[in-house]
Amino acid sequence: MNKETFERLTVDLDDRSYDILVGENLVANAGKLIQPFLRQKRAFIITDENVARHHLNTLEDALSSEGVTSKSITLESGEQTKSFNQLEKVIDFLLENKIDRKATIIAFGGGVIGDLAGFAAAVVMRGVDFIQIPTTLLSQVDSSVGGKTGINTSRGKNLVGSFHQPRIVLADIGMLKTLPHRELLAGYAEVVKYGLINDLAFFTWLEENGEHVIKGDLSAQTKAVITSCQAKADIVALDEKESGARGLLNLGHTFGHALEAEARYNGSLLHGEAISIGMVMAHDISVELGLSAPEDAKIVRSHFEKIGLPVETSFVSSNALGGKRLEVSRLMDHMSRDKKVSDGRLTFVMTKGIGQAYLDNAVDMTTVTEFLERAVTK
Repeated sequence: MNKETFERLTVDLDDRSYDILVGENLVANAGKLIQPFLRQKRAFIITDENVARHHLNTLEDALSSEGVTSKSITLESGEQTKSFNQLEKVIDFLLENKIDRKATIIAFGGGVIGDLAGFAAAVVMRGVDFIQIPTTLLSQVDSSVGGKTGINTSRGKNLVGSFHQPRIVLADIGMLKTLPHRELLAGYAEVVKYGLINDLAFFTWLEENGEHVIKGDLSAQTKAVITSCQAKADIVALDEKESGARGLLNLGHTFGHALEAEARYNGSLLHGEAISIGMVMAHDISVELGLSAPEDAKIVRSHFEKIGLPVETSFVSSNALGGKRLEVSRLMDHMSRDKKVSDGRLTFVMTKGIGQAYLDNAVDMTTVTEFLERAVTK
């Protein structure tokens, strides 16, 4: 077992504060690292097939070495797992194995597993502790931090869920070595998001080093994860329940979630791919409304294209709809069900330029419809 090396960040939520550890060999040393947070030497691991194949034995051995017994359930990989029937399956597994209120659930996987396991932890026995061990770039920089948990429904993404903060997050950079290239790219979109929201210097660094992140450079990946996690931790500490500033983290997500809904979460469109397209759309509509300079939107589009992420809705049409054009009315319907709708108005994350995102609930829906009509014909 190699010694772990990590940097420690803190999500400051008073008595519910917790640390994010970012570094190497964290899974192999997970028993030692999480033991102080266990109220009994017993844990329930929720994971997926891909992670189980590569890493489950390592985690189980790490727990066992510290005297922690564990039971695990392995689910199918993919967005379709964030569903009511899989939630029921997980809860049945927990109850069958006599979970009690002192037990701890370990979410060991990407964002799908983290969201599902966290939601199960929030509701079983009226709430038990859980720990996040994210294994994808996307989950390490986004979904594992901040306590958002939930599942998808046929009506939209993440419409059923709860805020339930983890006790600790272990972001092991070594897990990214077995991540498929497409998944790594999808996670990178969420990394770029932090630069586009309010950190021009980070976006500039990514323009120079983004390809190193994608190619597996450990130093570049570590900096990308640490910077992203610190940015999210700062925002969550200010606005845990998304009543204000945390909404900025949804840059590109209103458009992106609508695209995901049309793709029916069947794997043809990954979350990060949808958000890449959505962030380009957010910059494009900001230009059309005279809020930002056309050059900024071109720079954003160019960066995603250079890295290898999609930037046009035609990607969804060709990969998820068999070449059929997206229907604007359906996209608008999906967006109308978005969690960010309040008093019948939809809040968009708009931008005045790279690193200058802001919340806007006064965008005219006719303008959005006309923008989408142009976007789906490109």
